[in-house]
Amino acid sequence: MSTLILGLIVFLGVHSIRIVAPAWCERQRSAMGEGRWKGAYSILSIVGLVMIVWGFAMARADTGYLYDPPVALRHIALLLMLLAFVSLAISLFPAGRLKPILKHPTLLSVKIWAFAHLLANGETAAVILFAAFLAWAVIDRISLKRRGAPIPAPGPIKWDVIAISVGVVVYLLFIWKLHLWLIGVSPL
Repeated sequence: MSTLILGLIVFLGVHSIRIVAPAWCERQRSAMGEGRWKGAYSILSIVGLVMIVWGFAMARADTGYLYDPPVALRHIALLLMLLAFVSLAISLFPAGRLKPILKHPTLLSVKIWAFAHLLANGETAAVILFAAFLAWAVIDRISLKRRGAPIPAPGPIKWDVIAISVGVVVYLLFIWKLHLWLIGVSPL
């Protein structure tokens, strides 16, 4: 469990620098240069992510269940995950009409993903993992709002159609095989 928690601290800590120390973040970026800053940020993020994956796999074998979710919540989680995939796809493409409405679609996707998995998983390690990501995403969204982070101007609706299509296709691939192949658990 300690590897999972340490991985969460590293990964979410790196992604929280702008939340807790924006001035320090900008000074470091200026001092190091954009390339070195992004390199260090990426390396620490990868280290944290590897620790999360490794720690989660170890913790699942050692921890029990906090709760056993009813089957209905698993169905709701499946529906929410469709929205998470579409929101993530919207964040990856140029702005259509939806990106400005969602404001920060990547964070929305993380919040939906974490919440959906909390509904469907009662394992102790899963609850720690998804609750940490949900809390971070909520705090980051509040921070962005307070900083007045820019929201893109609306663009052509074709980007919404493309993003929704890509999100649905990737979602279906995850339901079909990818979740089992990557995570080791069938979502169905």
